[in-house]
Amino acid sequence: MKDPTTVSARRPRRTLRLVLAGLAAVVVLLVTALYTWPVAGDALREAGARQFGYAEAQALARQAGARDTGDPDVRTGCPSTLLDHGRRTAKAVLMLHGYTACPGQLSGLAKHYFDAGYNVYVPRAPLHGITDRTAHAGVQAEDLVGYAADAWNIAAALGDDVGVVGISGGAVLATWLAEYRADSVRRLLVLSPFYRPAADKAPGAAVRPMTALYGFGLLPDHVNENGYSFAALAQYLRITFAYRDLPGDPALRNAALVVSPGDTFIDQETARAVPRELAADAGATFAGRTLPGDLGLEHDIVTEDRLGPATAELYPLYLKLYENRSAA
Repeated sequence: MKDPTTVSARRPRRTLRLVLAGLAAVVVLLVTALYTWPVAGDALREAGARQFGYAEAQALARQAGARDTGDPDVRTGCPSTLLDHGRRTAKAVLMLHGYTACPGQLSGLAKHYFDAGYNVYVPRAPLHGITDRTAHAGVQAEDLVGYAADAWNIAAALGDDVGVVGISGGAVLATWLAEYRADSVRRLLVLSPFYRPAADKAPGAAVRPMTALYGFGLLPDHVNENGYSFAALAQYLRITFAYRDLPGDPALRNAALVVSPGDTFIDQETARAVPRELAADAGATFAGRTLPGDLGLEHDIVTEDRLGPATAELYPLYLKLYENRSAA
């Protein structure tokens, strides 16, 4: 005859094992769901191409700048900017600023390209460059690619040989344009591209689930000591998950990359791999440069005030790499 005390003691243990097994199954399902979550939907896979003449494109760019200039919520130095020679030129470029920045970040480099004969368009990204410096936390990936596509439609009409330069989050959008407007993007220069965060910020295996959790508001937003919103960063990462191989017969002729060894924000291996593979898929040339460590630069390698005396060396380097000219 079984001891009823022994039997009753076994029941709670059996029940506990069943509960733990059930919890483990739920955890496995949740983790699997996060790894397979479709973080990049259809809206991130089309660029909305439109054809403009030069005069119409010039007018649209100037209107964007005038709206920003007349908007009291847009900070000084942050309106969308067009530097043009009053005619369609042989060369034109679209420049896309980084996350939390605004067109002023690229004003010095834009002037350098303009002086080299380019028409240059530098648009302001949604919820950036405004008096509410926390507004960027609400940016959405769909709005970012829409902004990039609209800006490209304008820039593409400003010159014959047209390309795109982007820094950080702007480099994410520049790369997206090179893939989804493969019919017309001829040149690509990415500076400190934020394709993935550095491993000590987010291990590689955690990037996709964290992108889903923060990108779709499944976790409450977190803002780090640099003022970066995890929800906003996840929007840029969502765009990287929409990257694809280029279709046949792309226009891309040259892709180039510049990073700084002092940049602890991005994953540098991925920063090199993405544009290199993009160029290989397109049959384009590729050049990558790591800046000298003694320059003391970190993530921002383009703002004139950050570069200081190095501006005179780096801006010509960036232009040479963009144009696929010999650059030491």
